[in-house]
Amino acid sequence: MRPSRAGGLLAPPVNSPYLLIFIVFFLSITTQCQAWRPWAHQDHPNDTLSLGDSKKFEGSSEFVHLRYHMGPVLTANITVHPIWYGAWAPSQKRIIRAFIRSLSPEGAAPRPPSVAGWWRTVALYTDQTGANVTRDVRLGAEKNDRLCSQGKRLNRLSVQHVIRSAVSSRTRPLPVNPLGGLYLLLTSDDVSVDDFCGQVCGFHYFTFPSIVGYTMPYAWVGNSARACPSVCAWPYAVPAGYGGPLAGAPPNGDLGVDGMISVIGHELAEMASNPFANAWYAGDPSFPTEIADLCEGIYGTGGGGSYTGQLTVDHHDGAAYNLNGVGGRRFLVQWVWHPALNYCFGPNALDQ
Repeated sequence: MRPSRAGGLLAPPVNSPYLLIFIVFFLSITTQCQAWRPWAHQDHPNDTLSLGDSKKFEGSSEFVHLRYHMGPVLTANITVHPIWYGAWAPSQKRIIRAFIRSLSPEGAAPRPPSVAGWWRTVALYTDQTGANVTRDVRLGAEKNDRLCSQGKRLNRLSVQHVIRSAVSSRTRPLPVNPLGGLYLLLTSDDVSVDDFCGQVCGFHYFTFPSIVGYTMPYAWVGNSARACPSVCAWPYAVPAGYGGPLAGAPPNGDLGVDGMISVIGHELAEMASNPFANAWYAGDPSFPTEIADLCEGIYGTGGGGSYTGQLTVDHHDGAAYNLNGVGGRRFLVQWVWHPALNYCFGPNALDQ
């Protein structure tokens, strides 16, 4: 979470040069799925290079010094409260609800690699007592703000005013839960937020008592389908002039919302491990880099630079994804930094 950007998630530069050596591992796949490489038509002489027993190639760096700064992490059970700002279709809400429910699924667990398996890496982070980030993440009460009470152009302060309205509403206010509540403001594709598309696709911070009345972690994520899908819905949309093949189709059939899912995961992971800007981060406290910032754009083994890493592409519908969720849903979610291994890690790694 970076105060000047408040934990903003940037899409990776699709046209940037290679930043890491690419490694190819053998992947056994079913007849329904295949692995996707964005530059399959090009020759890569380093693809067969072996690093021996070293697995530290996804975002790894000896210069990354992620440190704990003695602040709290979210060890109590987490309840995510979505605030739907603007017009949202029921189908769009179902996709996002399913992702949140997949973090701690009830009943039969989805087949691996799963969203819950991805969250287990987040849960490795601890506070000063040794207590871990909770693995219990639930979908809580929701609030609709269809008429856009703060207008259709928001800044960082008006975002907090939206949250204040949600927790102080005369009818069905959201519960106030400073210890385990995460307030997730989701703006529809016709709402703009300062720095959206230019610098950030989402951000997180904590509410000010002077505005909301409480100090609570919150995040904002916007639907980029209308404004900048090639920035915030990458790799399902790419900038004009990009000559390589596309990753595949959005797995839930909604470009903007499928693009939001990874941003939501990014912000939830950072809120859990650094809710008040004084727990886990690397770098200067005035511009900290958090556990998801370190792995932006990496979704699978070998990822880095302009390459997502290995994804699964379903032969039936062309959907590209890396995680399974509840109800047969599929999602694409970036990896996060592993605190013990010191590299970007996910449950769909081919080297496990």
